[in-house]
Amino acid sequence: MTSHKLVLQATGLVKRYGQVTALDGADFELRAGEILAVIGDNGAGKSSLIKALSGATVPDAGEILLDGKPVKFKSPIDARHAGIECCYQDLAVAPAMTIAENLFLGREIRRTGLLGSVLRMMDKQQMLETATARMADLKVGIRSMTQTVETLSGGQRQCVAVARAAAFAEHVVILDEPTAALGVKEGNMVLELIRRVRDKGLPVILISHNMPHVFEIADRIHVARLGRRAAVLNPKKISMSDTVAVMTGAMPPEKIPADCLA
Repeated sequence: MTSHKLVLQATGLVKRYGQVTALDGADFELRAGEILAVIGDNGAGKSSLIKALSGATVPDAGEILLDGKPVKFKSPIDARHAGIECCYQDLAVAPAMTIAENLFLGREIRRTGLLGSVLRMMDKQQMLETATARMADLKVGIRSMTQTVETLSGGQRQCVAVARAAAFAEHVVILDEPTAALGVKEGNMVLELIRRVRDKGLPVILISHNMPHVFEIADRIHVARLGRRAAVLNPKKISMSDTVAVMTGAMPPEKIPADCLA
């Protein structure tokens, strides 16, 4: 499934907040067609890493490459223009709006001619048709795009947020704790959607504390520790307990068996 072509990479990222060093020379590599889980204890630097990759913060030093070319994101808008979409933990869906309106939140399609340019009227029909097609493409089982998001279950809302990111991403989808607040059935629904996103050819960065989910879905596991990349592990070869040991520092990187590295 995965290839060794690097879509997004970072070398030597440094980010300091006063006396606190959040990133201390962090490296990162995302390959085409993979789900890469990013794990780490609180304070390991994973949030700062993701913020740097998605334009939410500007690193003090280091380099980010997209398809092998250096990029400098000054804001999430820059990253979005480069085809990187982020779905954050707090969902950012508008409950009172329809699913179709939520899918186009912030990128509404205007009607042609004066109605759009002067009166700024939305082309609701086109947005509805596009939203329906995108959701069908990802096999999100929601009956109507015109129902409001507040009528959906937690898992369905999360699917709308993930699908919105996947619908507009051209390069990379970043998902921050997408199953955190969900029960087993709803969590599995979101995991299934994440697989479909990858199978459509978009690599996915998955930040998660849920180790069973990480092991179920990830092709590789990036372990962040003390502001750096401690190791990249192969979930098919390493146990969950050893992975946690690497994450907490109980197992130093040099003690990891070679076949467990990815």
